[in-house]
Amino acid sequence: MESLVTLFSQTLGQYVPAEVVVFIISLCPILECRGGLLAASLLKVPLLHAIPICVIGNIIPIPFILLFIKKILHWLGQFKVFHKLVEKIEDRANAKSGSVSGAEFTGLMLFVGIPLPGTGAWTGSLVAAFLEMDLKKAVVAELLGVSIATVIMSIVSYGLLGMVIS
Repeated sequence: MESLVTLFSQTLGQYVPAEVVVFIISLCPILECRGGLLAASLLKVPLLHAIPICVIGNIIPIPFILLFIKKILHWLGQFKVFHKLVEKIEDRANAKSGSVSGAEFTGLMLFVGIPLPGTGAWTGSLVAAFLEMDLKKAVVAELLGVSIATVIMSIVSYGLLGMVIS
């Protein structure tokens, strides 16, 4: 992820302000808020400016994914060229849903909040859509999860852990 963030930061950073780079990275699947905070740190965006930019960028896709992903995947699955990709996405969502399904709200919140590879708001939204979770419940769980991830990644990205331990 760090190499992608660095590439985005260096490439886009030549053409747009650092805050815009951070926002765009936060919108992207895989990178999300975690990548946005790493980029903000690399681009010397102050933490208190970076947090709202990253959170907003990360939460914008959530309702769209929750509402439309199953319809989009169904439509794409009708085309032979996308069939295998759709199956792979659906299989991944179904596999990840096992870690969330027991206690849907808490499971989804922790799934989104703990910054591990393959977790985050995009995948969490996909899982919630496949579990057919209540929209409001899923959005709140994901917002709390994004908040948790933001705190964790702020500590990691901005070296606050060293200040707390010292």
